Amino acid sequence: MPIIDIPLCGRAYDIVIGAGIFDAGRCEQLQTFVDGRRCLIASDSNVLPIYGPATRAMLEAAGAARVSETDFPAGEESKSLATLAGMVAAGLDAGLDRKSIVIALGGGVVGDTAGFMAASYMRGIDLIQMPTSLVAHVDSSIGGKTGVDLSAGKNLIGAFHQPRLVLIDVDTLSTLSPRDLRCGLAEVVKYGLILDVGFFQFLEENIAGLLGPDPAVYEHVIERCCQLKADIVLEDEFEMGRRAILNYGHTFGHALEKLTAYVRFTHGEAIAVGMGMAAELACLLDETASRRELVERQDRIFAVLGLPRSVSGIEPAEVAAAMTTDKKYVYGRNRLILPNRIGEVGIVSDVSEALILEAIGGRCDQS
Repeated sequence: MPIIDIPLCGRAYDIVIGAGIFDAGRCEQLQTFVDGRRCLIASDSNVLPIYGPATRAMLEAAGAARVSETDFPAGEESKSLATLAGMVAAGLDAGLDRKSIVIALGGGVVGDTAGFMAASYMRGIDLIQMPTSLVAHVDSSIGGKTGVDLSAGKNLIGAFHQPRLVLIDVDTLSTLSPRDLRCGLAEVVKYGLILDVGFFQFLEENIAGLLGPDPAVYEHVIERCCQLKADIVLEDEFEMGRRAILNYGHTFGHALEKLTAYVRFTHGEAIAVGMGMAAELACLLDETASRRELVERQDRIFAVLGLPRSVSGIEPAEVAAAMTTDKKYVYGRNRLILPNRIGEVGIVSDVSEALILEAIGGRCDQS
């Protein structure tokens, strides 16, 4: 069972990756954090019926003094202040105190929202991430980013709050719909594109295993993605510098999510299109052979994985306007993650609005 250590000063934790963690009914890593404490399982309406009973059993086996549960309607539209308020109320009803612990059981929406609840409840209590979606396995459960969406934009209110433990059961992939699996694959491909050309080539060569899904392929994929993100988090925990490269495609993608009220696209679908826009912009700035190769191979892998490369019914100017509320805009200046070649991206500021519009337009079907 792979264990990835994230040795942050004063906030160190492990990422435990394995198969059958929920089926086993016990997890030795939980006891250190759970024994004698009150626990709140925070989940959504899809995940809690499937994994709630096993999670409760594991917490009780680890010595939890009391286990309570709360859930909310599944979907990105629930990642809101209203959901956060309901979760806080559930914590009060459960008698959580400053020594209690929140268990985020679910995908990225659950992890972000429950994580923010843990960060803010009584000025901060402990958190364990138990992700059940591919997006959460490889990205959102790691690194301490928590938060909720506002009507003005995605993740505009939140906090950095590292978990005490991340437990990843690869077997949860078997309960995902094909669309939800593809959603996570956008983030998986991102890691290869920005950090590891060898990993990107592995993904190209294992399409059948990715779509299967093949557990052996995914154990490697999840472990590699977690290690790549762990390395970046250790280097730049609070995203003051290099960690921003993990947002490749996200400024464009978040704008698409906002414009469509978080219901038309999954996160991964929006980010896949956003990566296309970012890659096109890089070529408009300086079209090298390496950048054109990236565009072609990125489009090819998204096509075979069933992820979109363009959108329809959205005006480029609308996307550009929605991007200005993104957190990565600083002092009113755009700050974009653009690729140089497969395995390498850079942070570029003050790109001309005309070029941004042209790049967006190249991925908007106006017919």
